[in-house]
Amino acid sequence: MNYLTKVMLATSAIITATSVMAESAKSLDHAQKATDNRKAVFTLLGSNMGPLGAMAKGKIPLDAKVVEKNAERINQLSLMIADYTKTDTSSFKVKTAALDKIWQEPKAFAKRINALSEASAHLQMAAKSADSSAIKQAIAGVGKSCGGCHDDYKAD
Repeated sequence: MNYLTKVMLATSAIITATSVMAESAKSLDHAQKATDNRKAVFTLLGSNMGPLGAMAKGKIPLDAKVVEKNAERINQLSLMIADYTKTDTSSFKVKTAALDKIWQEPKAFAKRINALSEASAHLQMAAKSADSSAIKQAIAGVGKSCGGCHDDYKAD
């Protein structure tokens, strides 16, 4: 079993196990803290995805080492999403772009998380190859995974 397969199997098991354990926020303060933490994870995801998108579009030079580092970070952050979205904040008025569907459709949301974990693991492997075409294709896979989740679970 290769590295990518091991990562995907482990990731799938972790995400599936944690996604069904959502808990309602107990107070406005609890909901706000959960929201702040959730936003922090997604901010970090965006800060690592931004340079990759710029490389894929040719706006900055492709750097396989940066791609590998950012892909690893995205993968690590993807493994945190289930933990930082397990607190259902939908009963409280907190400023968030997260849609209530996150907690209403936990299995579907877990599949989206898993897709990001798999795509970022694939990108790590592509970056190691230093094949610019494979890297750009794998970046597109991560971008597609992010965009699909945004389409379903993030307010515009």
